[in-house]
Amino acid sequence: MSKTVLVVDDEPNILLSLEFLMKQANYSVRTARDGDEALKAVETAPPDLILLDVNMPKKSGYQVCEIIRANPAWKTIRIVMLTAKGRDIEREKGLALGADEYITKPFATQEVVDKVKELLAVV
Repeated sequence: MSKTVLVVDDEPNILLSLEFLMKQANYSVRTARDGDEALKAVETAPPDLILLDVNMPKKSGYQVCEIIRANPAWKTIRIVMLTAKGRDIEREKGLALGADEYITKPFATQEVVDKVKELLAVV
């Protein structure tokens, strides 16, 4: 059975391109357009990994990450935060909240695919 990746981003072009990339890498993919949708998707069927945008409506990626990490049932979910905020302080905040990786936009598509493969090989 293939691993499941939840792609969460409010920007339709990024959502589509990441969904395409993950399908090309043979992952089962689901999408969400904001923090609330992301949490509902995790509650319905926890994914193996979440590609999580930081700046989103309803709940930020930071809030979503914090909620997921507070639930022991979801401790194995890998979280890769994706954001245009590249300052060290934002990166440190994301990692401190429990993200496994933090990638800044614009990103190389191969970098994202490689990081997802690396993290899911550990699961």
